[in-house]
Amino acid sequence: MQRDRTLMPAEALRLAALGVLAGHETMAYAALATEVRLFTASYGGSPVDVMSSSIELLRFEGLIEVVEKAEDPGDAKVRLTAEGREELATLLQSPVKTAGAYAKLLTALKMRFLHLLPEDQRALQFDLIADGLEGELARLLDLRGRLSGEHPDYLAWLDRDIDRVRAEVAWFEQRA
Repeated sequence: MQRDRTLMPAEALRLAALGVLAGHETMAYAALATEVRLFTASYGGSPVDVMSSSIELLRFEGLIEVVEKAEDPGDAKVRLTAEGREELATLLQSPVKTAGAYAKLLTALKMRFLHLLPEDQRALQFDLIADGLEGELARLLDLRGRLSGEHPDYLAWLDRDIDRVRAEVAWFEQRA
């Protein structure tokens, strides 16, 4: 965490792994890693090798434990420990800085000064931004399809995010 107790991006993997595992009594290590990877990749998360070491670190820190060994380590069953539940509660109660603040700043700066470009270049920039947003929308829709059984509060928030991105795509496409 940062000094102001807000979560750092690296803690996203901790929160994802502990949260996923909290919803299961036990889970295969590989299944946990896969679910965390798929979810974080939907939001542009870390590469698999960083994620795997982060999950292994949770075991080393005593936040998760192996309850059933297997010949293939990926098949070993793991569960959340009491310390893991405490850490999950701490992470869930920590403030979050506005998501993508840096990206928002850069987009705001581009929008503020795009009028300085020739009209054809402005239209190209609007088109490029819309294309990027369409990729984000595709990731969110894929995530929504894979997690349709999640808690209604999460699904409502995700639907709101999807609606926001759709509106942004339409706005930029109108200007392209």
